[in-house]
Amino acid sequence: MVRILWLALGLAVGAGMARAELNSLFPRSNAAPETATRASLFAPDARIGFFAPLPERTAPRVAAPIIGTAHVDQLLSLIARAESGSAGYDAVQHGARVRPVQLPTQMTLGEIYRWIDDTPGQPHAIGRYQFIPPTLRRVARVRGFGPETQFTPGVQDALALVLLEDAGLSQFQAGALERRQFMHNLARIWAGLPLPNSQSYYEGHAGNSAAMSWVAFDGGMARIWPVGG
Repeated sequence: MVRILWLALGLAVGAGMARAELNSLFPRSNAAPETATRASLFAPDARIGFFAPLPERTAPRVAAPIIGTAHVDQLLSLIARAESGSAGYDAVQHGARVRPVQLPTQMTLGEIYRWIDDTPGQPHAIGRYQFIPPTLRRVARVRGFGPETQFTPGVQDALALVLLEDAGLSQFQAGALERRQFMHNLARIWAGLPLPNSQSYYEGHAGNSAAMSWVAFDGGMARIWPVGG
């Protein structure tokens, strides 16, 4: 009888320890995952941007891309000067007659897509890097960002990096692409950036014009990447 009691007591203690282990291994925290808080690539002006913000909600955690390196950060800031100006991540193309009801950084991509679909016949460039609808949808697919993804600064930056790679960023940094050609490629993506004649690659198309001179663009690139990159 005594052996049976000791055995029962041992089982009860073991079960209690197992529960304690489970509780310590799997805490009951309901904290939402961190959301990215960085900058993006398009802003509000025919020469500035393509996106709008989404309402507050939990956004999926996004793996940090190559943003954070001084050169890339400075390049993104240089592009933003021409595209979104002081509006930054919350820029919306100035020609949009019907603007989003929320700031772009407070919106989800799905809400931005709905705003675009519900307001045909007007410009929809949005965000720090002035993403236009086809570009926004494409780079979001590349990044794997679904409609529930919030259009945060970090998400905008990650989307802009896709465009930087389209322009040849990796080749340029590796010395396989000349700086002048890289700048030309960037100007083909962002209408606010100039060609050597200080005009936009899309000069006069849909009201586009360069938002900075070639001297300013070239000087900015030389400060970021001295001696040709």
